[in-house]
Amino acid sequence: MQVRSDALVTQLSRGLKPLYTLHGDEPLLAQEAADAIRAAARAAGVSERQVFTVSGAHFDWSSVLGAAQSMGLFADQQLIEIRIPSGKPGKEGSVALQQYCDRLGEGLFTIVHLPRLDRQQQQSAWFLALDRAGVTVRLDPIERNQLPQWISRRLAAQGQSLPAGEAGQHALAFFADRVEGNLLAAHQELQKLALLYPEGELSFEQIQDAVLDVARYDVFKLGAAVLAGQAERALRMLDGLRAEGEAAVLVHWNLAEDIRAMKRARDAMAGGKPLPMALREARVWGDKERAFERVLPQLDDAKLTALVQAAAICDGLVKGLRHPDWPTEAWDGLRRLMLMTLDLMQPPPRRGQAAPTPMALQP
Repeated sequence: MQVRSDALVTQLSRGLKPLYTLHGDEPLLAQEAADAIRAAARAAGVSERQVFTVSGAHFDWSSVLGAAQSMGLFADQQLIEIRIPSGKPGKEGSVALQQYCDRLGEGLFTIVHLPRLDRQQQQSAWFLALDRAGVTVRLDPIERNQLPQWISRRLAAQGQSLPAGEAGQHALAFFADRVEGNLLAAHQELQKLALLYPEGELSFEQIQDAVLDVARYDVFKLGAAVLAGQAERALRMLDGLRAEGEAAVLVHWNLAEDIRAMKRARDAMAGGKPLPMALREARVWGDKERAFERVLPQLDDAKLTALVQAAAICDGLVKGLRHPDWPTEAWDGLRRLMLMTLDLMQPPPRRGQAAPTPMALQP
């Protein structure tokens, strides 16, 4: 049974299930989910707990199976936690987990901890056995567009709130910008607000004074911000990646791949192929496909060709070459390339409206 992470507490209030599978790479959500299950187990009278960590291919699965068959001397209920950091139990582990699910009995409760799993792993026999035997909780990261609502809920849980209307939205956006990509630090900043200020409404000035800039950026989300036309956020991410010591080559590859894909898809469309077929040929799928569907129809072929050439020049910059018309610093070149791409994302001016100054040429 699949349950959203924010619905786990509600599910636990209806009764403890024999097995919970937690999978995802968000440490805070994984910790909170496991804590909630442990608290429910304690409330149900479970006093004995065993933890097994699958450390490699030579892990002794018989110890786990044995624990499932034996109860403690002074307790008739126990909680077993199985941690599989790699997400790959192996052939022996796959068989053992399926056997384990068959041996679940009254008084035995289990938490299986897993990292983020791909589609193939989620279709494996061992994972499907876990899912059938209990509750599966997928711990997805909180994306930037979800952060303001997540922060607002957490503030409400600790008796605090922000002003209604635009002022509150501005404060939430500021908070989200400072903690993006670092949910554990966001939780700590919320706890700080609870310590610094009493329950009630907080002002923007209080948020501004208290919340540190602890954002962490993912290079692969930079391209999504550019395709969405989020210029301010994309620039902040680029500066953050540079400050974190990310490799300029990787940032360029991420931007250039999207540019080349746009050019391939545009060429296919110019050849008479419909947009869905053009995107498939350009190997564009998922969230990126929806972004391309939005921007491709308004792209100018000549500008897109120039953008491909700019990406080639920038490729040389990040590898130590120089170009007379481009900045000498690789990160400045990446900034220029990104701004040129963002210019393409802008909708065309309405009739009678002056065209905006290209962002790449703005001071």
